[in-house]
Amino acid sequence: MRALIVDDSRFVRGFLRSLLEPKGIECEEAGDGQAGLDLLHGDRPFDIVMLDWNMPVMSGFDMLKELRAEGYDGVKVLMVTTEAENDFILRALDAGADEYLMKPFDHEALDEKLAMLGLAEA
Repeated sequence: MRALIVDDSRFVRGFLRSLLEPKGIECEEAGDGQAGLDLLHGDRPFDIVMLDWNMPVMSGFDMLKELRAEGYDGVKVLMVTTEAENDFILRALDAGADEYLMKPFDHEALDEKLAMLGLAEA
């Protein structure tokens, strides 16, 4: 399984990687939505994209809209963000996000979301 972690925080990218790699999930990282799209366009598909909302160059929300518009329907998208208001959650889900995880989170919360997405056992 492959995950694309898109967050402008190197710490958050490293934290997510440290939780995913022990599960055998191969990780790639990008610091903004445009760099994330560039990686998504590569030769090897991703099973899940984990997206922060607020980033420079291209936001996670804009990346989400673009990847769905480009037909990346088979990849699961998990928004991982500090944006906790219902409006943000509804906008992300309406735009094609599969799940929403609010920062800060721990490995149990991430495991629960992966299980909900069918990417891990509960």
